[in-house]
Amino acid sequence: MADESVAVWAQLSGLKGDDLRDWRMSSIKTEVSNSDRNLDTLPLPFGWFMVAYSDELELGQVLPIHYFGQELVLWRGNDGKPRVIDAYCKHLGAHMGYGGRVNGNALECPFHAWEYNGSGAVTHVPYAKKIPPSAARECKIQWPVSEVNKQILVWYHPFGEAPKWEPDSFDQVHDPDWTDYDKYEWIVHGPVQNMAENGVDAAHFKYIHGTANFPDYDFEFDGHRRSASVDAKMPTPKGEVDGTIAYGTVGAGQSWTKFSGISETLMIAGITPIDQGRTHIRFAFTQPKSEAEGPMANLAKAMKREICRQLDQDKVVWDRQKYKPKPSICDGDGPILPFRKFFAQFYAEWEDGGKNITKLKIDKKTG
Repeated sequence: MADESVAVWAQLSGLKGDDLRDWRMSSIKTEVSNSDRNLDTLPLPFGWFMVAYSDELELGQVLPIHYFGQELVLWRGNDGKPRVIDAYCKHLGAHMGYGGRVNGNALECPFHAWEYNGSGAVTHVPYAKKIPPSAARECKIQWPVSEVNKQILVWYHPFGEAPKWEPDSFDQVHDPDWTDYDKYEWIVHGPVQNMAENGVDAAHFKYIHGTANFPDYDFEFDGHRRSASVDAKMPTPKGEVDGTIAYGTVGAGQSWTKFSGISETLMIAGITPIDQGRTHIRFAFTQPKSEAEGPMANLAKAMKREICRQLDQDKVVWDRQKYKPKPSICDGDGPILPFRKFFAQFYAEWEDGGKNITKLKIDKKTG
């Protein structure tokens, strides 16, 4: 049924099943450029970003991936560890994500069988006595990899700086009393900042998602972390229910959300820039089996559908949203401007001059 209180419903009406999944991942028809939308004014943020689920990369498997505006190659060595390097061979430029294979822990190029380690250095050329010095050197830009929460994350920094923090991990992911991941994904035609900014935009919950009121919220910025708790009345088939949404982000790319009040749910998100104008979003849900597989199973499924529905609603706006460097903000909005000062710390190309916010706490009661 259509939610007449939500203005974006007309864009989503009739989409379900395969059509909805295709819409979530498809290109948009537009003649508006990234420049016209001011997206070229925002660099790619640095941090840890998801590039695959663990179960998408088997032992000895090679995958081509495209993120951060670059062609990369991902493989899992015989030691079980995932590795990422630039995709193009230093020799004659073959793309090693297509036809490359694993030899021990090394990646073998399909063109002439040159072998690479996880630092991008050539370690073996089968028909040569000496490896060219330029090929034997490690790449200037490294791609550190961390495998946590059944996800493979890569550290991106435009200047090749080493990781400044480690990703968070969650015990529920490996708890036998919690369900395996239920996965969903979207391609959003916009930058990571727009998605992250949405979390502090308290007013949009009513107009985009149809909450019954303007929610109370509690935001906190602390170093590279951001956390919040939003209390709102959530619509359900049985009427309004008091719900709490607690979420946190670690840097710009790792995000988690805990939902309570309707059905306990942990959602771990991967939010990864494909390039300046596109972002790959993945949601992985896990719930207590006692709720997901018991008498509350239908409610648990409805909770996940509602969360995905809300992302669909946001995507309608995000896909064509123009970035406004100096937006007109009113007193009913959330802390959007403080958030932007916080998020700016993840733009290595910007010299902040010490003006970025890295510690702030905001409470807002609307009732």
